[in-house]
Amino acid sequence: MPAGRRLLVLDGAVGAWLPAGWQVVPQPAGGLDARLVAAFAAAAALAPDAPALLVGMDTPQLDAGLLGEALSSARRAGVDAWYGPADDGGFWALGLSRPGEELARRLLLGVPMSAPDTGQVVLERLAAAGLTVRHLPTATDVDTIHDARRVAAAAPHGAFAACLRAVEAAREVAG
Repeated sequence: MPAGRRLLVLDGAVGAWLPAGWQVVPQPAGGLDARLVAAFAAAAALAPDAPALLVGMDTPQLDAGLLGEALSSARRAGVDAWYGPADDGGFWALGLSRPGEELARRLLLGVPMSAPDTGQVVLERLAAAGLTVRHLPTATDVDTIHDARRVAAAAPHGAFAACLRAVEAAREVAG
């Protein structure tokens, strides 16, 4: 997907799996709320006037077409934030047109993560901050094997689905 920059916030070591063109910053310790704040702060430090979209690593069915149209420069006018709801009540993406640590703190610190109302709390905070929010499509994030099977079925030709089929075939053989 076209992007001005690609930033990976990583807890671990970079390997050969990382494509060219990515900047990597270490993921700090703390809860998910604090780590998301730090990711927005890192994005703002790298490009203070550029929008930033944080996407979770547990939505492998996403593709450039889904994000490209919704985030195109033609559709960004008047949008302060992007919100991608997950069908479990959380969210798979959160974007800010002007990311910064202070705004990210107000939006995210203290939000109960991985709870059925996580997304609702974030939406309430976005509204309280007076931000105009563009909603992205609902997606399934992969938290369980049931989720993995649903995502693989939704995107059967992708690498995730192929990997899941290989793992399940190996489990049957080892069975």
